Amino acid sequence: MKWNLLALTIGFVLDLLFGDPRWLYHPVRAIGFLITRGEKGFRKVFPKTERGELTAGIFFAVFVIFLSAGIPFLLLRLASRVSFWLFFGLTVFWDYQLLAARSLKAESMKVYDALREGDLTKARHAVSMIVGRDTKRLDEEGVAKAAVETVAENTSDGVIAPMLFLALGGPVLGFFYKSVNTLDSMVGYKNDTYLYFGRFSARLDDVVNWVPARVSGFLMVLASFLPGFSMEQAWRIYCRDRRNHASPNSAHTEAAAAGALGVRLAGNAYYFGKLYEKPSIGDPLRDIEYEDIPRVNRLMYATSLLMLSGVWILWFLL
Repeated sequence: MKWNLLALTIGFVLDLLFGDPRWLYHPVRAIGFLITRGEKGFRKVFPKTERGELTAGIFFAVFVIFLSAGIPFLLLRLASRVSFWLFFGLTVFWDYQLLAARSLKAESMKVYDALREGDLTKARHAVSMIVGRDTKRLDEEGVAKAAVETVAENTSDGVIAPMLFLALGGPVLGFFYKSVNTLDSMVGYKNDTYLYFGRFSARLDDVVNWVPARVSGFLMVLASFLPGFSMEQAWRIYCRDRRNHASPNSAHTEAAAAGALGVRLAGNAYYFGKLYEKPSIGDPLRDIEYEDIPRVNRLMYATSLLMLSGVWILWFLL
């Protein structure tokens, strides 16, 4: 177990230092490619009825998850037979790739840089790369809010949840989590195309993220004092607004971040040209501004460091 946590720690540090080089193969892109190609095949096999699409979606998700976790399992087994250090090095490398703290900061800071330059068109384009909502009609405050929400929500999906699964089961569990998460992000929509086909993937993502989302929200509250934010306010808003989302998991870190920063997040938004009415999260103690983007990134890093410290403390205690 100690070597696994050591690999996770090294992978975490590598992610903080280098992020994801664009020239380097990334396993999540491979999972995305598998989903894109596999969807067409499974849709052809099953009838185009509600039951048929539901069944196809279940078999499709199991297929993607099995390959996504099974291939790393086999490669790690083979590496362990050659050398422990080859096995350990591969574990470190995949731990590094499966964490997204540096990339999350880098992409959100592109939005910050554009807003600071006063280029709203560029900022809208930058934020469209990291959010699912329509961005063409967003003003400066709306763009900044969207970026802050993305960093807050993905603190769980992109950093804390993968760290938790990697700590428990190394890259195999890490790939399991990433495959579930990627399935949800690609087919877990409630639209005409994926309402039935993607339902199993969306429900599975809710189940898999139930514990990590709550751990992430609680850790973000505890970590909020480290960058100089209000832990008391973060706790108050977390307790009040952590359920203000259609997803049972998404609002936990958003609520903690909104409270820590003293801003209001969420609310109505356009998706695919249609306005969706959504509850707000947090109190508008002040207007949100583009400086909140680096602030929420500092909060994300503080939460991540607290998570890493926590798993080491638990290992020593147990």
